[in-house]
Amino acid sequence: MQHILVYGDSLSWGVVPTTRQRLSFDQRWPGVLEDRLADHGARVRVIEDCLNGRRTVWEDPFKPGRNGLIGLAQRIEIHSPLALVILLLGTNDFQSMHEHNAWHSSQGIAALVSAIRSAPIEPGMPVPPVLVIAPPRIRNPKGPIAPKFEGGESKCAGLASAYAAVCQELACHFFDSNLLITASPVDGLRPERSTNTWRSA
Repeated sequence: MQHILVYGDSLSWGVVPTTRQRLSFDQRWPGVLEDRLADHGARVRVIEDCLNGRRTVWEDPFKPGRNGLIGLAQRIEIHSPLALVILLLGTNDFQSMHEHNAWHSSQGIAALVSAIRSAPIEPGMPVPPVLVIAPPRIRNPKGPIAPKFEGGESKCAGLASAYAAVCQELACHFFDSNLLITASPVDGLRPERSTNTWRSA
């Protein structure tokens, strides 16, 4: 059995927009991925390491432990050997307390890729390939998260292109989720959460 590590934030953790509830594993996209791979005869376990509010490389001034770079190398060591690491981060880099733009976030992703590739895995184990997924664009944040993401829709402009450029430089895989999904109109941040949406994607 092969193992895939998903390293993400609330978009992958499975928060239901405007609530603090969590979708079941088979409704979250990592669970849908595992099920779809199984449908095609692949024996793959998808490991979720997803923390609400996680940034690429920055701290949250109000909640500790949201810097995605801290401890990443050890997570790779813990779960090795890995067939793939999927990074789906960046949305929280554009919270209102930060003045980051797409380029800053792309450099955060580059630092995460470097940490994965330099992780202290056991001799003879493969360095896992990395797939970077650009999150859906923020659009008009609504509800309880609106103040937290005020201005995020303008700050995140060009994120997918910036990620694509970094991935080309680093020779890692890239996918733009905006080709398949959009931020939910409920909160303007997280993707549509129905299982059918994920399965059709």
